[in-house]
Amino acid sequence: MRLEWDKTGERLYETGLSKGVLFPQKNGVYQPGVAWNGLTAVTESPSGAEPTDLYADDIKYASLRSAEDFGGTIEAYTYPDEFAECDGSAEPAPGVKIGQQRRYPFGASYVTKIGSDADEETGYKLHLLYGAAASPSERAYTTINDSPEAITFSWEFTTTPAPIPDLKPTALITIDSTKVSKTKLEELEDILYGTASIESKLPLPAEVITLLSA
Repeated sequence: MRLEWDKTGERLYETGLSKGVLFPQKNGVYQPGVAWNGLTAVTESPSGAEPTDLYADDIKYASLRSAEDFGGTIEAYTYPDEFAECDGSAEPAPGVKIGQQRRYPFGASYVTKIGSDADEETGYKLHLLYGAAASPSERAYTTINDSPEAITFSWEFTTTPAPIPDLKPTALITIDSTKVSKTKLEELEDILYGTASIESKLPLPAEVITLLSA
């Protein structure tokens, strides 16, 4: 069959950012999730995997690649109180925060939409982030004028990948709602977002794969 381009319904794109959830990590265990309101952007920035060429007998003998790393940037108008410890703050007294303290790692989840020329809500992608650590960031406070703007907070983060049996460790899992079982995805979202009787929880990569492949 001859290849065809730009068929109706196949012109896909991604847009939006919603349903942010923060999972602080303490003593190697992810705490119950909290909703992250005001999340405006998550920039995923993989790095590494750079080639190192080997030469022998006057020819290119082989090419080795360095380990791949994952990091990025989070931007938001505000953040949950629980993120303060991830950002190096402590609260020695109610309403009193001090900086330059220990930075706790965290996990997160967020959703981006999948649209097409036929339906702008074709589906969505669920992103699960593991082992993130936020770096210090600047905050610019300015006087209110005739063009007021809300302060945007921004944090760069690095990650420590989580192990997966039979695969290399990873810091990011992306799940496409158009390609997985709707029932299994609903089960996963009940775990992530919680229910009337169950607290929100970030399942580890091996648990996610087991659930969605069952």
